[in-house]
Amino acid sequence: MDLAFRALADPRRREIVRLVWADELASTAIASHFTDISRPAVSQHLGVLRNAGLLHERREGTRRLYCANHVAIQSLRDYLDGYWADSLGSLRDLVEKSAPKPRRQ
Repeated sequence: MDLAFRALADPRRREIVRLVWADELASTAIASHFTDISRPAVSQHLGVLRNAGLLHERREGTRRLYCANHVAIQSLRDYLDGYWADSLGSLRDLVEKSAPKPRRQ
């Protein structure tokens, strides 16, 4: 899981995941979205995402096609949702403890 979070720390890698979220794309198509870095640099980013388990790679002849690994990304989301749920529970407990008690008449 640490590899996945480190991979997603880079904004270009997050953009790559966004690009291949719904559609499988060739590495050349992905690279064409980045005008500020070289194709080999995009290739390195793809490798980091693939090694972190966030992308699936499929070879078709000499082309490499990439798509998001939705199962792995859902695992990251579930992990982060646990923090959110814990935080909301803690906030609820704090509010309940600090709320004024109703007076009995």
